Amino acid sequence: MRKRKLLKRIIIMFAVVIVVVFFVICNVLVDVALVPEKMAETEAFGEITEQSMEALVQTDDIEMNQTKALEETKAWLEQVRTEKLSVTTEDGYRLIGRVFFQEEESHKWVILLHGYTGWKEELYPIGYQYAKQGYQVLSPDLRCSGESEGDFIGMGWTDRLDNMLWLNYILEQDPDAQIVIHGQSMGAASALMMTGEELIRNVKAVVSDCAYTDVYGIFQKQIKEWFHLPGFPIIDGANLVLQLRGGYNIREASAIEAVKKTNLPILFIHGDQDAFIPLEMAEELYDAANGEKELLVVEGAGHAQSQDKDPKGYYGTVFTFLEKYVEHK
Repeated sequence: MRKRKLLKRIIIMFAVVIVVVFFVICNVLVDVALVPEKMAETEAFGEITEQSMEALVQTDDIEMNQTKALEETKAWLEQVRTEKLSVTTEDGYRLIGRVFFQEEESHKWVILLHGYTGWKEELYPIGYQYAKQGYQVLSPDLRCSGESEGDFIGMGWTDRLDNMLWLNYILEQDPDAQIVIHGQSMGAASALMMTGEELIRNVKAVVSDCAYTDVYGIFQKQIKEWFHLPGFPIIDGANLVLQLRGGYNIREASAIEAVKKTNLPILFIHGDQDAFIPLEMAEELYDAANGEKELLVVEGAGHAQSQDKDPKGYYGTVFTFLEKYVEHK
């Protein structure tokens, strides 16, 4: 009898230890994946960043085109009329953006949404190309990124609602605005997630550059590659921890479910050498979208490199697509 009780206690204690260790691991994963301050303190994240950089396609043409784009953008930034913006979310976080104005009147606007752990300045070269086409350009730092405040990186999900504040800003400046939402990576997923909401009629089209289908799916892929851990039950545990800490539900964060609800025109772009977000995700998103749509696959481009691998093809496709839905004003 005593042996049975002892065995029972040992089993219970062992189970408690397993549960505690499991939730400690899940808590660490939330920090490493979604809290920038914790990322900076974590050696593992530094290794992940290094691996991600190594996974990019390294070719002379990409490097040359990127250098040229940065030089042209620098010259543009020195003479364009610009203003720093600030908005506050419903839960009290201050978000920062920057707007670049046209000298002549224009009702064409673009909102540029950057990627995971990125910042608004990364998309300025794309903004310059839009400016050359007569667009007013608004580039924000997403929640918990760049200069913007936040508790957790939103992976596009909390950002889909935050970005409504930038739409409101544009309407205040220009009630006749014709707005394009152009996102890259996480920003592209956010742009697509926005289409699942009730958007103002001024939004005319979306450009989605290397988006993932859903947050759970991309985390499932990356946790295997980065940490060699199974997606289940680790991600589910991390999701529970995230919600207990005041975050959001990863399982709800789906771009593919959003595009099923919209008739907005969407241009999907993806590099066929993307080692971070597989091309298959772009194809799944394209198939799921209900509105006018197009898919551009850039050969030889890695993650978020399509505009540098083939700038002529990239921007030519973008503006040919958009001219069908955005009037020349």
